[in-house]
Amino acid sequence: MMKTQGFWRSAAAVFTTALACAAAQAGAQDRVQRDADRTLAPYFVVDRAEPGVDALPLKTTRVDARVSGMIADVRVTQVYRNEGTTPLEARYVFPASTRAAVYAMRMRIGERAVDAEIREKQAARREYDAAKRAGRSASLLEQQRPNVFSMAIANVLPGDEIAVDLFYTETLVPTDGLYRFVFPTVVGPRYNGAPGSEGHRPERWVAQPTLRSGQPARHTLALKLELNAPLPVQAMASPSHQLAFDGIGGRTVRAELMSAAEHADRDFVLEYRLAGTEIASGVLVHEGRDENFFLAMIEPPARVPSAAIVPREYVFILDVSGSMHGFPVETAKTLLRGLVANLRPTDTFNIIPFAGGVSKFAPRSVPATRGNLEAAVRFINAQRGSGSTELLAALRGALAMPSDFDRARSFVVITDGYVTIEKEAMDLMRANLGSANVFAFGIGSSVNRFLIEGLARAGRGEAFIVLDERAAALEADRFRTYIEAPVLTKLQVQFRGLDAYDVDPPHLPDLFAQRPIVISGKFRGPAAGLIELRGMSATGTFVQSIDVAGARLQSVDTRALATLWARGRIATLGDDQKVAPDSATQREITDLGLKYSLLTDYTSFIAVDKIVRNPGGQQAGVDQPQPLPAGVSELALGEVPSTPEPEFASLALLAGGLAWWLRRRQRKAVPHAG
Repeated sequence: MMKTQGFWRSAAAVFTTALACAAAQAGAQDRVQRDADRTLAPYFVVDRAEPGVDALPLKTTRVDARVSGMIADVRVTQVYRNEGTTPLEARYVFPASTRAAVYAMRMRIGERAVDAEIREKQAARREYDAAKRAGRSASLLEQQRPNVFSMAIANVLPGDEIAVDLFYTETLVPTDGLYRFVFPTVVGPRYNGAPGSEGHRPERWVAQPTLRSGQPARHTLALKLELNAPLPVQAMASPSHQLAFDGIGGRTVRAELMSAAEHADRDFVLEYRLAGTEIASGVLVHEGRDENFFLAMIEPPARVPSAAIVPREYVFILDVSGSMHGFPVETAKTLLRGLVANLRPTDTFNIIPFAGGVSKFAPRSVPATRGNLEAAVRFINAQRGSGSTELLAALRGALAMPSDFDRARSFVVITDGYVTIEKEAMDLMRANLGSANVFAFGIGSSVNRFLIEGLARAGRGEAFIVLDERAAALEADRFRTYIEAPVLTKLQVQFRGLDAYDVDPPHLPDLFAQRPIVISGKFRGPAAGLIELRGMSATGTFVQSIDVAGARLQSVDTRALATLWARGRIATLGDDQKVAPDSATQREITDLGLKYSLLTDYTSFIAVDKIVRNPGGQQAGVDQPQPLPAGVSELALGEVPSTPEPEFASLALLAGGLAWWLRRRQRKAVPHAG
């Protein structure tokens, strides 16, 4: 008996030691990797500033927007003030509209103003660093993504107030008669990918201090907008903020945030409708000294339900990572239940949740029978938000699923988009999609619109933004309408009598939404001739022509057309594809940025004061903290891979084998009763 007990104690010790070794090795590797990547991930703020250092130099952001027709011109003013006793370098990462064409910057120090110049990105960084060392005040604006910028301001002296003005323009195109002006206010915490995974793209701008959940932004937000519309404004509202309005019912309407301290933790969204149901087609023309530009807006036909309902396959790809924990994943589940409920008996479907790993509702898509739909709802209800965001693995798994060639396939991606591999995801979908479409749903108050809109463009589909649970049911119904029949397919544009070139976009995708088709480009000679659009609608061939001379819109300032065209061209070149270093594409984007004075991935704005104000350049560097986006859990900053490391898996397997052997030996040692 004593020998048996001694054996079991020894075996238990071996078993415990094996598990402890496995856990210790995995923990040690995890700590080493966390230490190595500590500067490459967002982190929570610790309020222990050095004595005399103002850790919150950004005091306010003011937005002044003017919308004329379909063109918005926006000035964003960031006010930095050093209320400490130590000179500062202030750094701040902030979001932007995905369509923003940033064309100018100005730095103001007291009564002095310095207009920024556009430079190649590395040259601008060298000039900024030199000014910083020399003790000159300088500001540097860089693009990290088309919708993420970073600002650095050197030599902010004690008592200084330095204001930086950014100027950008963008087009506002209505969808189903609804116009939206969006001004993002916060960059959500991005997941850089697990070390060793295909989604590992460590980027230093991601390492931003973040406030704890429930803590408001440390700077105030003020916003004013003036709309000058071609028709009376029928209705205007904001689903995100409290606004005061003046002039609704007329052609000029003003809107203003009611509180300057309100909600700098979510996208500002303003929606409005004009009187009447039709959207007038028209052409804007700018005749410059060296180049002429046009922008044509062509109204599509009214949506007509398809006579033949095409059997479809839907593959729903659902983000259940840590950043989706709580409100976002519950909103996503509400949306997905609505999408599944709208399936027809002739449809098939599958659901692929993903975080650090990827699972499936079924090995392959199943018919939308009552039993399968009920099982799908139970599967959806069981999902919880935790872990990392391995989007590429989920997309790759979805694309590899066997398909039914007799069905129209649609991939539906549901996520907040808090990753750094946007272009890789777009390239993956574009290269492997075949004849399928991609519809992307962004879930939350401040989603990564670059990813959401980019996936939809890459997949020839539509993007939807679901701000809250109330909107989830509405967007599910809107998706059902969209998917039944595109408004137009096989779109082509021809120019008759107008010598057009460098037309953007070069290829028109299928049109699912009821919105105008916008085409821009350059032209030689007179602004005359026809722009003809051809496509297929549910009722047959669609043809619409615009007489350029007769449809010119005269009341709109068209100086922005060159900037808007260049921004669209840059988006076509770079936003939808991973650009190789030193490639012809990178050189073309750089040249466009320099020629048209535009912020791009490869060009930056730099402003340097001529006065040496801080001899020696000694200063403390501070990063302005970001609030967590409204509704986002603190788990967004604690995302870790949910799959074990290979070494841990091997040791765990060894320990498991030992446990099996011990149980088998015990069964042999104990005699059977009876």
